[in-house]
Amino acid sequence: MYTHLQPFLIAYILYPRVSGRLATFYIGPMRRSEDTEQQVRESEVDMNPPKRLRTTETLTGGKEREVEKSTVDVSIVMPVYNASCWLDECLQAILVQDFSGSMELSVFDDASTDDSKKVVEGWRERLEAKGISVVISGHNSEQPKGVGYAKNKAICQSRGQYLCFQDADDIMLPQRIRLQYEASVLHKNTLIGCRVQRVPEGSTERYTRWINTLSQDQLITQVYTSHGPSVVMPTWFCSREWYQKVGPFNEGGKGVPEDLLFFYQSLRHGGGLFRVDQCLLIYRYHEKAATHSVTEETIWKLRVDFLQERVLSQWESFTIWNAGKQGRKLYRSLNPANQKKVKAFCDVDENKIQKGFYTYEESKERPKPKIQVLHYKNASAPFIICVKLDMTGGNLEENLNSLQLKEGIDYYHFN
Repeated sequence: MYTHLQPFLIAYILYPRVSGRLATFYIGPMRRSEDTEQQVRESEVDMNPPKRLRTTETLTGGKEREVEKSTVDVSIVMPVYNASCWLDECLQAILVQDFSGSMELSVFDDASTDDSKKVVEGWRERLEAKGISVVISGHNSEQPKGVGYAKNKAICQSRGQYLCFQDADDIMLPQRIRLQYEASVLHKNTLIGCRVQRVPEGSTERYTRWINTLSQDQLITQVYTSHGPSVVMPTWFCSREWYQKVGPFNEGGKGVPEDLLFFYQSLRHGGGLFRVDQCLLIYRYHEKAATHSVTEETIWKLRVDFLQERVLSQWESFTIWNAGKQGRKLYRSLNPANQKKVKAFCDVDENKIQKGFYTYEESKERPKPKIQVLHYKNASAPFIICVKLDMTGGNLEENLNSLQLKEGIDYYHFN
């Protein structure tokens, strides 16, 4: 049947999802010399070579060099500063992850004065025995350079295609990496979060409830509140590709909310937000947390600027819901163009309503701007809500529902 074929005609057949290699078959006489065997070996082509990634490696003396390494599925990114008292719990939780893909732990020590680095080194053998590679570096400067700097360094030396951000004082539950990895594969260009358990129990109760109960839509609409990122930083998981597009983290150091700045930048780039609706992290509250170094005024200014950029720039006019202290502070914080868009304040307090107007006494304009104060039922959308969430016994929510308003279109929460 094959008598008219050349004696060493070659047919190439690809068997995907088996070995990833191009198999070579000879059709012809069943006669194979050593030369033919060599031809077979040389003609095999690796269709799935290991992916390579350029990372940085810290040398003795603090110098860095670029190296090329094969990738892993997930890098756990952990900046560390004086965290030795929490590290055993944190690392034990990493050890028992049920994720079946490849993982590494990338730690950058930000000039700790305790034995944090030694504690992590003490876990290296156990982690590597479970197939979790470990990369540890840091610096010994007199002062730490900040969380943003440490995160960037930990990422630069890592090789994961996905990044799982882990604070050294928190504890991940066994399914965290598996479930967030699955979500991240489905939701490209997205910061993936999860529900949390706050310890000590009862600390920051309202904040914790907010983190865990926001709807998927509210993850987007409630990014302007004083709570900060609606997907909280200690729960973040994203692709390396997305980090590289959005980042790096701001390295301004103490007092800079690097997480909020990165969060806003991710949204500017069109990034999504998604929360895995399971508790995957024990989120520790304590007075030494880096977040306490950021002032309320710093956060306020960033929030106002982002609100003006993303929302108020799209509106011709709007009403501020709250004629009290917080509503007036928002008005004064707006740029002149947006101040002119404020057509009224509204409230439920009859005393404020009866005054009729709010006069902007600090204004250099003459006459000084006077903004009318209305009952909320007489005011018109859209609204910026400057009333604290979860503090009115449900009255605010009832009032908003009575007007049949839609969050993200007719109003946004700011407080």
